[in-house]
Amino acid sequence: MVSSPAPPRDTARLVRTVIWIVLALAVIGGVAWYAVFAANKEQKAAPPAPGSEQLVRENSYRLTTPAVEKAQLVEFLDFECPSCGSIHPVVEELKAEFGDRITFVNRHFPLAAHANSGQAALAAEAASQQGQYQEMASRLFETQSQWAGQQTSQAPLFRTYAEDLGLDLALFDAAVADQQTEERVLADIADGEALGVHGTPTFFLNGEKLTLTTKADFRQKLADAVK
Repeated sequence: MVSSPAPPRDTARLVRTVIWIVLALAVIGGVAWYAVFAANKEQKAAPPAPGSEQLVRENSYRLTTPAVEKAQLVEFLDFECPSCGSIHPVVEELKAEFGDRITFVNRHFPLAAHANSGQAALAAEAASQQGQYQEMASRLFETQSQWAGQQTSQAPLFRTYAEDLGLDLALFDAAVADQQTEERVLADIADGEALGVHGTPTFFLNGEKLTLTTKADFRQKLADAVK
């Protein structure tokens, strides 16, 4: 059997040279690809995760506007929630006492278990478009025992509240039916869920979720916050 002749010395050297060139190009190409990838990754980086802006948005309802804000109290509420209705007078008292130092903020969080909480939120939103959010919110809480727990729609009743407040009913009706009004409520719900809100009322004082036991405890936390 005849063996194949060995390649000439120059041919072997040429083969080795070609191999090294290919390897060098591969390394250079890898470095270039990584640089492009890193640059694209930096450019396409996800925006910062929502944080404090989830708690209070630009369009959130600020019930008080102190000249010098020392604290901020945010409430996620449901107009049909009995606990929200019970604590509403307390919040009103605290607002009168601390409103010159604390910004009180309301946000919607209607619960699925309450058949008319969503309609109540829409009514408050529609009233807000005519500058009477607080008036409608107070009316809904003050009359809660009359409509809460009903399985039929209470939208006609809420419309009478709008009439009592002197609102333009055509504008009110249009706002209630507007998809953007519903989206405004849903946006509050989404923020609440992102912040760990599961029930109502849920309060945040300077970004910290409160655990309340008594009216005196509530008042003391606010007093401590403005010292």
